[in-house]
Amino acid sequence: MPKLILKIDVDTLRGTREGVPNLVRMLQKHQANATFLFSLGPDHTGWALRRAFRPGFFQKVSRTSVLEHYGLKTLMYGVLLPAPDIGKLCATELRAVRDAGFECGIHTWDHVVWQDNVRNQDAAWTQSLMQRSFDRFKDIFGEAPATHGAAGWQMNPHAFAQLDTFGIRYASDERAALADDGTLLNANAGPHRLSVQGRTLDCIQMPTTLPTLDELLGRTINAHVITTSTIAARILELTKATRDHVYTLHAELEGQKLAPIFDELLTGWRAQGYDLVGMNDYHRALESQTLPVSPTAWGTLPGRSGDLLLQAA
Repeated sequence: MPKLILKIDVDTLRGTREGVPNLVRMLQKHQANATFLFSLGPDHTGWALRRAFRPGFFQKVSRTSVLEHYGLKTLMYGVLLPAPDIGKLCATELRAVRDAGFECGIHTWDHVVWQDNVRNQDAAWTQSLMQRSFDRFKDIFGEAPATHGAAGWQMNPHAFAQLDTFGIRYASDERAALADDGTLLNANAGPHRLSVQGRTLDCIQMPTTLPTLDELLGRTINAHVITTSTIAARILELTKATRDHVYTLHAELEGQKLAPIFDELLTGWRAQGYDLVGMNDYHRALESQTLPVSPTAWGTLPGRSGDLLLQAA
């Protein structure tokens, strides 16, 4: 049975408090599994406004209504309001996800700081932020994490090496390259081990193979504008020819205003014959396999501003 791996990025305090419980209920309704990846330190979402100078940023903002999905208060964190510490304020909510039977892992310490800076940082800076998130995770859950998913699909060689140092067994830090219509450019994209600076790492990478909602909404694909009414059908078209896929969703989107779209996707994927699983389930299926070794590369994806890490062809 093909697997649809559900990876949930939780970026903000609001997403943790409001989006996550909604997603837990929806997944339970559909008897689906998923992996929740948490931001565990300060919420500096307001600092993301500095991205206004990046190519494509305003196009994305106008298409996806950032204010509507994230809320004015969240966009003021770190600007006009102090940045709340998500891990300190929401430890009970995070443990509730684990207690509901879902895998929990690390997304980042500070989402904006990591996404906007890690690419060019040295080992000391990288290890310091990763250690904070690792220690906070252990404080909250009483055990070390098994998995990781990089904020904004941004990493550097020191960060990849640190995953092995921590004993992280599997991660989803990269994307598969996509064509303008969301189809895979490399049919062989999927689980692999990374070759970084001449060393093959132990941590298995599970790249996201489907576009995210914010990358599709408002774009014109095949002469049709993708709207909230048609986006689920577009994604289901991409998964019609069954193969294992990793889908990244966000607590701030699918867990809130765009929840009906996710509900439609879950129903559609079941009808297509997919097993809806978390990263831990997928890892169990991969452990006995000999996986290819691949380098990583920087590139762009349709509908997303800035560079991010792609699985090299």
